[in-house]
Amino acid sequence: MLIEKLAGGVVQVQTPIGPRYVLPSSFLQRVYLLWMFRNFPILPHAVLSRRQQRMIDRLCTEQRFASTLYLVGADEAPVIGIVEQRPAVTNLPPRRPAASESRGLPAEARQQS
Repeated sequence: MLIEKLAGGVVQVQTPIGPRYVLPSSFLQRVYLLWMFRNFPILPHAVLSRRQQRMIDRLCTEQRFASTLYLVGADEAPVIGIVEQRPAVTNLPPRRPAASESRGLPAEARQQS
């Protein structure tokens, strides 16, 4: 199983729109990812070091980021590890009530209606 992960393993990244699979571009990246996931198969993005976070983010922004539908043999590809990447929850300001139509139209448009 270790040799299969080194030969063609992928990293699963949990996103708000579903799981995505990252294909490491080099053998050294696969070795480093195996080392990252040596103790735990699932890691939250927040517990990774800055270097590890940058590596995962860089892999996700490259063209080697695919969903299960587009990844040929996704069921057969060995998963090196899973990164839980959850969006940051931000406190949104309260919504303002919608303006009435007549206030939002220019004066010329109000005269025609």
